[in-house]
Parts: sequence; structure tokens; C-alpha cells
Amino acid sequence: MLDLMSSLFLRTLREDPAHAEVASHKLLVRAGYIRRSAPGIYTWLPLGLRVLGKIEEIVRQEMRRAGAQEVHFPALLPREPYEATGRWSEYGPNLFRLKDRRENDYLLAPTHEEMFTLLVKDLYSSYKDLPVTLYQIQTKYRDEARPRAGLLRGREFVMKDAYSFDIDDAGLDASYDAQREAYKAIFTRLGLEYVIVSAMSGAMGGSRSEEFLHPCEIGEDTYVRSPGGYAANVEAVTTVVPPAQDWAGAPEAREVPTPGAASIGDLVDYLNEHEPVEGGWSASDTLKNIALTVISPAGEREVIVVGIPGDRGIDLARVEAALSPNAVEQASESDLAKHPELVVGYIGPQVLGPNSAARVVDADGNPAGSVRYLLDPRVVDGTRWVTGANKVDTHVVGLVAGRDFTADGVIEAAEVLEGDMAPDGSGPLELARGIEIGHIFQLGRKYAKALDLTVLDQNGKATVVTMGSYGIGVTRALAALAENYHDESGLAWPIHVAPYEALVLATGKGEEIFSTAAKIATEASDAGVEVLYDDRVKVSAGVKFADSELIGVPFVLVVGRGLADGQVELRNRRTGEARAVAVADAVAELKAAVEAARAEAGVPEATR
Repeated sequence: MLDLMSSLFLRTLREDPAHAEVASHKLLVRAGYIRRSAPGIYTWLPLGLRVLGKIEEIVRQEMRRAGAQEVHFPALLPREPYEATGRWSEYGPNLFRLKDRRENDYLLAPTHEEMFTLLVKDLYSSYKDLPVTLYQIQTKYRDEARPRAGLLRGREFVMKDAYSFDIDDAGLDASYDAQREAYKAIFTRLGLEYVIVSAMSGAMGGSRSEEFLHPCEIGEDTYVRSPGGYAANVEAVTTVVPPAQDWAGAPEAREVPTPGAASIGDLVDYLNEHEPVEGGWSASDTLKNIALTVISPAGEREVIVVGIPGDRGIDLARVEAALSPNAVEQASESDLAKHPELVVGYIGPQVLGPNSAARVVDADGNPAGSVRYLLDPRVVDGTRWVTGANKVDTHVVGLVAGRDFTADGVIEAAEVLEGDMAPDGSGPLELARGIEIGHIFQLGRKYAKALDLTVLDQNGKATVVTMGSYGIGVTRALAALAENYHDESGLAWPIHVAPYEALVLATGKGEEIFSTAAKIATEASDAGVEVLYDDRVKVSAGVKFADSELIGVPFVLVVGRGLADGQVELRNRRTGEARAVAVADAVAELKAAVEAARAEAGVPEATR
């Protein structure tokens, strides 16, 4: 059946919507693919659903090829399974919680590990049933504090999540590798460049974790790569730790007045003027101690201090990754008021952690009574630092790590800088931005243990199943495609995900123009081309051309003034090429162009 523009549920916009920030968001709204319902929540319109469906079908084909079977869970789920794994509380405010009329607790699922685990537990009991990989394409819900960038960071989104179940670690490795290869095939077929980077598991847990990132300047993820092939999300980068230094013969630390030097820059300037040393002072000689508040999923607040070299800023995303599932923010005035020993701008390790006279041990043997102190890995024993003296306008010079102070632990909290060395020795790091489009985990036995998923092994002994988790952000992939395939006039979809393969335009007022355009559109549709026919009578040619470019259909066949000479015009939206073809050859020429584009995009013959 031929689709007509005159009856298509579509209204295009000439101006960018006020709430849109990035190109994909602006164009998907303007071109009539989505409409905003609430912050981070969007209604899908016919054009958007057609693109989404094509992406989902590519995902399904590669999942089937990898041996995964499709299921479908509800989005509304009971509390109890998430309580058993601890994630009812660990997810904190990101979880949508609600009650039914009987006051039973439910949630809108942010992810479905628990439900997949319980499903397999319900149906399988023997090692002979394994391995099995199940997947679904489902809507997920997360109460993002700051939804932004349209589909890239929403509160409701479509995700493909797959889960593998194996009897042993060797089986998990095989399942993980199969999904990894399937992801490569999916993103290659979608036409999305990707980089595979090491990542943090976070609240998901597990021993191995990798992200698939689409390199893009507006991406929310920062990642690094080295000339030797190292690649990691910045949150997963580990510091190259320098060797400890000998502090024998180091002079005693001493306090020096530093009036008005509450910032690192002011401190360095003051020292170079009033305490000159050979080679001069630099920010890297200083130890910056930053007060943060750690917020548990239950809402409990704890002030900690993190010490990092003064030439680096703190990266809260790295801190949160290290302290997951807790949230982290700069300590507020009310938080700091509970710790008068912390003199902002002049905090030193002398009053922190194990260095504090207030440090005691509670009944369980845990340290208490002082602010927890965590150090950057570069602060190794024997290194000498200028740091706060816990007095206004006063610092300490020559404080030696290991001799004069220690910490409660080490944390990766400092920002990663361009030129830092890769932890595997493969060279200096380069920083880039990317959109996360996929994430794969080796979950191991975390969820199986919590939910008692066991099967009988070859010896009849109950064995805990090991699991993998594999997610693709389907709506994020669509947004990434829109970011990648557009120009100043609008979207420019590749043919394998475009809502239609061809748009036939009738541009003029004569009845012959419309009858010829309708005939070409109908015959092309009958020949297997996905055609949208712009049959609008009272719409100008200029508006039709603008809409065609905004919507981004790959091929546009224009029936207009050239018809008097027996010709129509065939346009390629992505290359801008336009050529005249004879009316008699129009359908054949259009079909040939579409077939060539399908072949170039790697569209399987069976789906053409």
C-alpha cells in the first residue's frame, strides 16, 4: 500500500524547539519523528517508529545469529526480587517506585537482571539446559536528575538487554565473546563508527565490563586511547603509580604564613615570591584536599576528603565510579558545619583519617570519629608536599607522605589529562568524547547467588549459574545516527534505517504532474521500493523540497516542470547529486539507485 504525505500524521517545524540542545534532538522534533511529552519523555510518531523498527530488526537478526532467543518482560515489576539483590536501595533516587492500591511496592524497571534470573530458575534445573542466552527489546525507566539532549539522556528509553547463563566461567567467556561479536556486527550494519573501551561495572557488578562508544563531540562519555591500542572510559583509567621515595634526610615539615593564598594558583605565586627554591614551585608540588559528600542509596550523608596533586582537578564521575553505588557531590556548607576542623581552602591531612587525634575504633573494630581520607595513587610514600595547615592563611611545606601522614585508602579521583601514560605502557593517552551505544558485562554469580539460581552439574551437585549481561541503547543508537547523518538542511538517513527509501514529489499544479507522480510512486512501490508520495495539492514546491530535505529520505524523485520534456529529476539526499531521467525509465532508475544503496549498506538480500 502506497503511503501518502497528505494523510501521514506529520507536521514539520521551521524553527528549532526551545528546549532542544543538540542536532539530533532539534531535527527529530522538527522533522516530525518525536514530540516531547515531559522532560526526558517523548512520544514516537509514525516516521520515528519506522526508523526505530528498522534498528530493532537489525538487532534481532544479529541476536538470532548469535543464538539468543527473544522474550518480553513487563516494565512494572514487584519490589521483592530487587530487594533480594540490594538494588531496591542501591539505585537510590534513579528508581521510579510506586505502590498499588493494596500498598504493595512496585518499580518501573531500569533493567531486568533479576527477572531474567528468576525466569531461568523457574524453568531450568540441569547443566544440560545450558548454555542459554535470552534477550528482549523493552522500554526502561530511570529518574534522571537532569534529562537532556533529547533521546540521548531520557527518563524513558528503549533498550535491548540480553543475558547469558552458563555452568562455568569458560562458558561465560564464550557467551561474552559471541555477544561482543554480535555487537560489532550490529553497529557496523547500522553505519555507526564505534570504539570498544574498558569500563566500570558500577551498580551492575561483575568482573569484566566494556562499552561501545560512538565517537561524537556531543557525547557524554569521555574516553581515552593510546597509540598502542589501549582504550578505556575515563572512569576506568588507572593511574601509573610512581615508585616510593626515600625520605631519609628530608627536613621536618614546617608551617609558613600564606596570607590570601586559598587557591592553588595564589599559593604557588606566594611561595615563589616568599619561599623561593631552585627550579621554582609549581602546582604539582601541592597537595589539594577536597571535601566531598558521599550520599548512600538510603540518603545517608558522609563527608570525606580526597587528596590529589594540585595540578589536577577532581573528576566526580571517577569518584562516583570508585564509590558506587553511592552518589557524590561537593560538600555543602551545612555538611562542612558538622566538621569545624575542616578549614576550607587550607585543609591538610593532619586532622584527617588515621592522622586525626579524634580517630577512634567503634565496637565492630571500624575506624570512626574523624573524616575519612582518601589519596590519589601518585601520593606515594616519600613524596613531599605543600598542603594546608588547617589554619586560615597558613600552609605546611615539606609534609612527607608515609612519614608525616597516611590515609584510609587510595582512590582514582583526579581528572585524566591528555598525555598521561596508558596503564599498560602503550603510550600517551588521547582524550575523546563519545555516545554510549552498548555495554557488555560479565556479571558472574552475583545475581544467581542472590536469587538462588542453581542447576545440577554432571555429578548431581547443585552449582550456581554464571551470567553475562549485554545492553544496547536502541533509542540512543537512533539519536547517534541522527547526530552522524545530517546537514544544515535536515536529516540524511542511510537507506537501511530511513523511514522510506524514496520520496516522490509532485511539484506543480497541472493534473498531468500529479497523475504521473502517482503512477511512478505506485509502480515503484509495487517493485519493492519503500515509497512515500508527497501528493499535497495546495503546498508549494519550496515547502515540499524543504520538507524532503528535513525528513531525510535517501532518494527523492521530482515530477515537475521537466515533465513537459518527458523528464523527471532523481536526487540523492546524502550526496546532493541530481540528474534528469526519462519518465519511461523513472521507476527502473529509482529501483536501481535504491538497490545499489542497499548493497553498499550491506542490507541482506533476504530483507531487500
